[in-house]
Amino acid sequence: MSTNTNSVSSKPHYKSLDGLRGVAAVVVLLFHIFEAYTLDPYEKFVNHGYLAVDFFFVLSGFVIGYAYDDRWKTMSFGNFFKRRLVRLHPMVIIGMVLGAVLFYFGASPEFSLIAGVPVWKLLLYLVLGIFLIPTPPSVDIRGWQEMYTLDAPCWSLFYEYIANILYGLFIRKFSTKLLSVLVFLAACATIHLTLTAGIRSSTSG
Repeated sequence: MSTNTNSVSSKPHYKSLDGLRGVAAVVVLLFHIFEAYTLDPYEKFVNHGYLAVDFFFVLSGFVIGYAYDDRWKTMSFGNFFKRRLVRLHPMVIIGMVLGAVLFYFGASPEFSLIAGVPVWKLLLYLVLGIFLIPTPPSVDIRGWQEMYTLDAPCWSLFYEYIANILYGLFIRKFSTKLLSVLVFLAACATIHLTLTAGIRSSTSG
């Protein structure tokens, strides 16, 4: 893995991870662009592009630990969260504002609810989205039962914040043995979800 060191005291920068991040971002973008152009999930372009989001979560876990594990002697949780807020939240705000501006251009048979949404409700969802307050599927205003109607992929940043908070408060203090147990349990949960997802889909359909 190639590295680039700006100074003797700085940590190595992993260019290969930047490349993987770029490829994953393009895959997710293509997946969402073509998502609305087919009703059959098995015929979507880049059909499994959503798995790149899982890669982003794994990469974020590595990057957070790599960047902050040795700073906690001189850094408070408040300072850590401010850094993450500056890093993550501009994307949230930009996505929500663009989503609100383009909302009514999405009126189509695929999004049957959009045409009947008043401006005040659109603005309400904009404010909720900017503060990353999720909404239940029962009050969705686009018709796809998502947490964030104006910027659906924002759910990933919501869970990014949750993971950052848990890391800053608790997980960074875990021993290697406890971290190993956590990873093992997460792996078991992932395998269980993978094996049962198809069964749930077939029974609900």
